[in-house]
Amino acid sequence: MNKYYLTTPIYYTNAAPHIGHAYTTIAADTIRALKMMQGFHAVLATGTDEHGVNVERAAVAQGKTPQAYTDTISEEFRRQWQILGLNIDRFERTTSDRHAHCVQDLFRRCRERGQVYKGHYTGQYCIFDNAFVNDAKPGDPCPDCGRPTETVTEENYYFKLSEYTNKLLKLYEDQPDFIQPESRRNEVIAFVKQGLTDLSITRTSVKWGISVPDEPNHVFYVWFDALTTYMTAVHGEKIHGESLWPADLHLIGKEIVRFHAVYWPAFLMAADLPLPKRIFAHGWLLFENDKMSKSRGNIVRATPIHKVLGTDALRYFLLREVVFGQDGSFSYDALVGRYNSDLANGLGNLASRTLSMIHQYRGGVIPDSPGDSHIAEDASMITSAALESFEKFEFSKALEMIWSLIAAVDKYIVEQAPWKQAKVEGGEARLNQTLYTAAEALRIITSLLAPVLPESAAKIYSQLGFSTPVTDVRTKDLHWGHLPAGQMLGTVAAVFPRADPKISIEKMKELEIDEYARQQAVLGKTVEPKPEGPAPITIDDFLKVDLRVGIVLDAAAVPKSDKLLHLHIDIGEAKPRSIVAGIAEAYKPEALVGRKVAIVANLAPRKLRGIESQGMIVAASLEGGSPSLVSFLEEVPVGARLK
Repeated sequence: MNKYYLTTPIYYTNAAPHIGHAYTTIAADTIRALKMMQGFHAVLATGTDEHGVNVERAAVAQGKTPQAYTDTISEEFRRQWQILGLNIDRFERTTSDRHAHCVQDLFRRCRERGQVYKGHYTGQYCIFDNAFVNDAKPGDPCPDCGRPTETVTEENYYFKLSEYTNKLLKLYEDQPDFIQPESRRNEVIAFVKQGLTDLSITRTSVKWGISVPDEPNHVFYVWFDALTTYMTAVHGEKIHGESLWPADLHLIGKEIVRFHAVYWPAFLMAADLPLPKRIFAHGWLLFENDKMSKSRGNIVRATPIHKVLGTDALRYFLLREVVFGQDGSFSYDALVGRYNSDLANGLGNLASRTLSMIHQYRGGVIPDSPGDSHIAEDASMITSAALESFEKFEFSKALEMIWSLIAAVDKYIVEQAPWKQAKVEGGEARLNQTLYTAAEALRIITSLLAPVLPESAAKIYSQLGFSTPVTDVRTKDLHWGHLPAGQMLGTVAAVFPRADPKISIEKMKELEIDEYARQQAVLGKTVEPKPEGPAPITIDDFLKVDLRVGIVLDAAAVPKSDKLLHLHIDIGEAKPRSIVAGIAEAYKPEALVGRKVAIVANLAPRKLRGIESQGMIVAASLEGGSPSLVSFLEEVPVGARLK
C-alpha cells in the first residue's frame, strides 16, 4: 500500500478558527478520504503556528505568557476539527520540542552548505503578515493587508534566496503540476523571474520563537519556522518502509502561495532534502462577495452551521458551490437553498423512495436482478468521469456529474412506475429490475459521495443493509452489480429532512452571535451585549421616511381576505393613493371614510392580493393585539408632512 501525505496550512494563532480555516481543512479531509478509497495509506497533517511578535503582543495584552495564550488557541483548533468530524492524523504545534529540533536541524544543514550568513537589516516590517516589506518607507502601509508597517533595525541571519532564481524556474518547468492551479503557477513564475533577493530568516528584537543553534539571541523568522512543521509532523515515520516525507500535497490558500512555492522549496534545496510533490492554492471564501476579515466583522464560523444543518451540508455547499481554486461566495440563503434542492430533494429523496419501495414490495430484501443495462452504463461512465474530476480537485464538476446520475435514476423510477408494476400480473421480473436498478445506483452514488458526505453516506449505506462501513469501499467496488441480491435492508430513516429557510437562517445567525461571544471569551476578550429591541437609528435615517397626513376617500374589503381593506387616500397629490392595509379586523370600511390618517408616502409600491398598494398606513398594536390608527387631535391639513 503506497502512502499519500497531505497537509493544510499551519494555522496562525492570532485568531480563533472560522469558516475559512474549515474550508481548507474540509477539502483536505475529502482528499484524504478519496485517496483511501483509491487504496492509499493517506495521512493528513495540520497544526498551529504559534510564534512571532503578533502572538507575543496578544499574550501580553491578556496578561498571559505566550505559551499559555497559544495553548488555548491551539486547543480551540483541535476542538473545531473534532466537532466537524474531520480525520486529522497528525496535529503539530510549532511550540513542541521536536519541532524546535527539526527547525534547528534544517538551519544547520543550510549553514553547513554555505546558504546562510549574518547581516543587518533596517526596513519596514508588517507584524500582521510577519513579512518585511521591500521598498517601503517609514509609515507606509503593508501592500498586502494595508495596515501600518514598523521600522525595524536588527542583526539577522539571511538565507541566500537570490541564488535560487534559476533553480526554482527549472523546477516549475520540469514539474508543471508543482504549483496549481495554473493561475497561481503563472503568478509565482512571474514573481521569481523578476529576480529574488536574500531573505531574513531570524530576528533579534523578538524573544518568542525557536532559538538559533548556539545563538540564543536570534529566533527564527516565522516562515523558516512554520513551513518546517510539515516535516516535523511526520519526522522519521515510514509506511511499509516508505518515508512519509516528502508531502504529496500542500493544500493552502492563495495568499500564502509565494511562501510555499518559493521560500519552502528553496530552503529544502539548500538543505539537500526532498521537495513536496505538489502545492495547490485555492481561492478565498467571500461572504456575500466581500472578503471575510476581522476588521469588516463579517467572519462566519462553521459550528453554528453544523448545529442547524449538519457538517455534511456545509461540506457539500463548499465543494459544490465553489469552483476549487477560484474565489467563491458564501451566504446563508445559498447554503439552505443547496441543502434543500440537492440534498433533501435530490439524494435524500432518492434514498427514501428507493428503500421504502423495497420494504413495501419486497419485504425489505434486495431483489435478484441484473438491473437495467442503460442505467448501468450511465453509472459506469459517470463514476469514471467523477473519479477523474475528483483526482484533479474539480469537486464541483464531480458532484455535478453525480447529481446527473441521481436525476437519471429519478427519471427512470418515474418512467418505470414500480407502483403500477406491482399491480400487474406477471410483472415480477420488471419490478425486480426497477427496484434493483434504483438500489444499486444508490449504492454507487453513496459510495462516490462518502468522501464528501461521510456522515450521511454512512447512514444510507447502512440502510442499504451493509454491515461493513462505507469507508471500506474502494474504487474497484464501484462497478455495477456489486449489491448482493437477498441482502436485508436496515431501518429506513430520512437523512436530509427539509429545512425551513427562514427558521434555519435565523437560528444559524443566532448561534453565530453566541459562538463569536464564546470564542472572544476563550481569547480573553469581552463582547458588549447588544441592546434589547431594534438597533438605534440616526436623525438622517428617520428623515428618509416621508410621513404624510391623508384623508380616507373610500374603503372596501379585499375579496377573500378577513384582514385587508383597500383604501383610497388623498394626501394632496393629483390622484389619491391606493393603499392596502391589514386593519379589517379592527375597523369597518364605512367608519374610515373622512378620517385623517398618517401614511408612509415613499414606500416602494407592491401588490397585495393583486391590488397595488402605494404606501403604508401607520397604526400601532401590541404583539397579537388589534391595530389602532394614528390620529390627530388638532386640525392638520391634508398633505402635511410629519416631522
